[in-house]
Amino acid sequence: MTNFFLSLLTAVARRSKANFVKKTHHTIAVQEQFLNSVLLAHQDTEWGRKYGLKEIKTIDQFRERMPILPYSSYEPYTERIAKGETNILTADPVVYLTLTSGSTGKKKLIPTTRRSQNSFRKATLTSIGFLSEALSRQKLQFGKLLVTNSVQAWGRTSSGIEYGPSSAGTLRMDKSIYKQFFAHPYETLQAGDSLARHYLCLLFALREPGMRGMIANFPMLILRTANYLELYAEDLIRDVEKGTIAPWLELEPEIRVRLEKQWSASPNQAAQLRSILKSEGHLTPKLAWPEMSSITTARGGTSDFYFERFPAYFKDTPIFGGAYSSAEGMFGIYPDVNQDASILAIESSFFEFIPEDQWEVEHPKTRLATEVKVGERYRILITNYGGFYRYDIGDVVEVLGFYETAPLIVFRYRRGGFISSTTEKTTEFHVTQVMQALQQEFSLPLEDFCITLSENDFPARYLASIEVASGYKLENPQAMLESFDRKLQEVNTHYEISRRDTIPPPRLRILSPGSFATLRQRQLSKGIPDSQLKFPHISEDRNFLGGLEVEQEIILSDLA
Repeated sequence: MTNFFLSLLTAVARRSKANFVKKTHHTIAVQEQFLNSVLLAHQDTEWGRKYGLKEIKTIDQFRERMPILPYSSYEPYTERIAKGETNILTADPVVYLTLTSGSTGKKKLIPTTRRSQNSFRKATLTSIGFLSEALSRQKLQFGKLLVTNSVQAWGRTSSGIEYGPSSAGTLRMDKSIYKQFFAHPYETLQAGDSLARHYLCLLFALREPGMRGMIANFPMLILRTANYLELYAEDLIRDVEKGTIAPWLELEPEIRVRLEKQWSASPNQAAQLRSILKSEGHLTPKLAWPEMSSITTARGGTSDFYFERFPAYFKDTPIFGGAYSSAEGMFGIYPDVNQDASILAIESSFFEFIPEDQWEVEHPKTRLATEVKVGERYRILITNYGGFYRYDIGDVVEVLGFYETAPLIVFRYRRGGFISSTTEKTTEFHVTQVMQALQQEFSLPLEDFCITLSENDFPARYLASIEVASGYKLENPQAMLESFDRKLQEVNTHYEISRRDTIPPPRLRILSPGSFATLRQRQLSKGIPDSQLKFPHISEDRNFLGGLEVEQEIILSDLA
C-alpha cells in the first residue's frame, strides 16, 4: 500500500512538473495573473485598504503605488497577527507562524495561510517531478527519503496560533503527503533531542529496502547525518540485530513505546552491515544504502565548500537542489541534478529584480522576470499569498540563463552579509570560492572555516580561521596563507586594490579539533533549530570565535 501511494504521488509530481514547464513559455502572463490574484484576494485587508490594492490594475501601477519594504515594516503587523487580529496582511486565516532561525539576523515571524502553503506544496511536488525524471534519465530509481527535520512546534501564541520552524510547519500541515516519502515512521521526527531523532531516522532507514535518498536544508546537515552513521555504526547494527532501540537515547517515553511497536529484529541485515563495517573500517551512507540515487540539499551560496567532502560519504551520488526557498517565499525550482541554477518559481510569487546599479537608490527601478540579463546579479523582491508585497528579503541572486522564458537563478549571498577592512565588501560567496579552491589545491578537507577581522589593527587585517578535518594535517600552512591572500585578490577586485595600500596582510589560524562543533552548539543554544542552522563563514563580530583554542597562527610578512 505504501509503495502504491508513493507511486501515485510521484505520478502527481510529474504531472505538476509538466504543467509548470508549459507555463515557463508564458512567464510574464503567468506572473501578471498571479499578481492580480494576490491583489484581488487581499484588497479588503487592512494592508490592502492602506495601499489601495483594489484600484491597482497593472504591474506598472503596482510598482508605482507599493513601496519596497524590509521586514521591519511588516513587524508591527505580524505581532498583531500573533495576538489574534485578523484580516491584517491576508484575508485568509493565519494557521501557522514561522519563527525564522535568526542565524543571519534578527528572528522574524512569518504568517502562513492554507493558500500560501498550497503554493509551497505545489512547488515542492513540481521539484519532485523534476527529480524523478532526472533520475530516470540516468537509469536511477526515485524512492523513499531519509529526513531528519524536527516536526515539533515550539508553542502557541496567546491567540492559539502554532509557531515554530518553517520545516516543522510544512511537515505538520501536510503530514499525510510527506510521510509517504519517508524511509522511517513519522514518529521518529517527533523526538525532541536532535541526536535521538537522527539516530532513530538512521535506524529505521537501515531496514528500508526502498531507501533511495537523503534530504536536509543545508549540506552541512547532510554531512552531520553521515557522521552520526559513522560514529554510531556499532550501536545501530546492534539494534538492527536484536530489535531494540538504544536505551541511552534521550527519547520521550511515549515516542519510544510507539516506535518499539513498529520495530523488530533483522539479524540478516545486521550481519550484512557488520560485514561492511569490518571490511571497510567504517559505515558510510553509500555503503549502507548502495542503491542511494540522490541527495537533496541547498545549492549555491556556501554549498560548494561542503560538497568537496561529499564523495568520501556518497561517491558520485547526484546532488539535487530541490527548491530554493525561505520562510517568506518560494523562489526557484531545480530542473535537474548536479546544477546550481533553479527555475524562477513563477507560480509561487510575483517577482521583481533590483539591478546592482540601483541598490543604493532610494526608489530603485526594478526589472521583471523576462527583463533580467544573464551574468548579472540582482536583489530579489517577492509578492505572495503570505502577505508580503515587494518584500526585500535581502537575497542576492545571479542569473545563469533561461529555461524557456523563465530565468535560471542561483543564490549568491545575503545582502549586507559582508566584512570590510576599508571599503572592499568581501562576501561569503567570495571567501567560499577561495576556501573551496584551497581544499583542492592542498588536497586537504576542512571541517569548516570562518573569516573575521582583527581587533587591534587599523585598518584591520583578515583572520582566516580553519579546522582541518579529522585524520588530516596541513603540511605547509605558510603556502596556504599566501594562496588565500592571492585567491581572495583574484575573486574580489576591491580587496586586491586595498591590499596594495591599506589592508595589512592576513593571518591564518588553525583551530583545535572540535572548535566548529562548539561554535554550532553556541548557535543552537540561542534557540536556532538544528535543521535550520546556517553557519556564517564571515562575521563582523570580531569576538565571534572567542574562547576557541588556536593551535597555530601563521603570519604573512607585512612586506608581502
